[in-house]
Amino acid sequence: MSITALIHSGRIIDGTGNPWYYGDLAIDGNSITAIEPPGLIPRDGIHEIIDATDHVVCPGFIDIQSHSIVPLMRDGRCLSKITQGITTEIMGEAWTPAPIGAESDLAGGIPDDWKDRARSWNRFGLWLDAMVESGVSPNVGSFLGAGTLRSLAMGMRMGEPTPDEMKAMHLTMTESMEDGAFGPSYALIYPPDTYTTTDEIVEICKTAAKAGGVYITHMRSEADELLEALDEAIEIGRRAEIPVEIYHLKAIGDHN
Repeated sequence: MSITALIHSGRIIDGTGNPWYYGDLAIDGNSITAIEPPGLIPRDGIHEIIDATDHVVCPGFIDIQSHSIVPLMRDGRCLSKITQGITTEIMGEAWTPAPIGAESDLAGGIPDDWKDRARSWNRFGLWLDAMVESGVSPNVGSFLGAGTLRSLAMGMRMGEPTPDEMKAMHLTMTESMEDGAFGPSYALIYPPDTYTTTDEIVEICKTAAKAGGVYITHMRSEADELLEALDEAIEIGRRAEIPVEIYHLKAIGDHN
């Protein structure tokens, strides 16, 4: 067995739900090749040996509601997250910088030194490709921000979309799923998402569902209308036949 690095004497949490246990972990390149009780892996010829005594060795954490879009553009090292053990960033609540480009009403947060290249992001995947090309420490993935989706088709206008606008949103959702989006992300307390009807969300989710997507939502209320908002999320999942994830499952206010 080839071993390039050995992490020994750590408290191993393997992510399966088992209790932690002491052990040594062998690495070859980018792969874990063995996890054994302490002292069982020979150390001869190993280039890098790391003493993990009093430390935890575990899989990297996944931030499932990351707001690191702009920070990753400014500094791809992402030190504040990496040093906490977060190795995967799942982004996209309400807003993504693509396929919106830098000229949209919602593009103001893109750093100036990225705006020229952002103007070419007419597909969702071009943004993620640009992140990887510029160099980012964590793994990155994203939902398609529904504020981005809606504003691309109809700006910040209130009301229902026209048939042509709805067709444009379906096309953008389809292309984004092809590019690796996990599904649509609606933050229903922020415009333009808050202008969206349940029926409109269902139709977009049907398109995402065809490609195996997930509907993720910041619900319309986390306070006095929490239960109604939860009912809407469940209704969307049932009607669109799509899995539903809720960003913030909480109740605001003591009386709730």
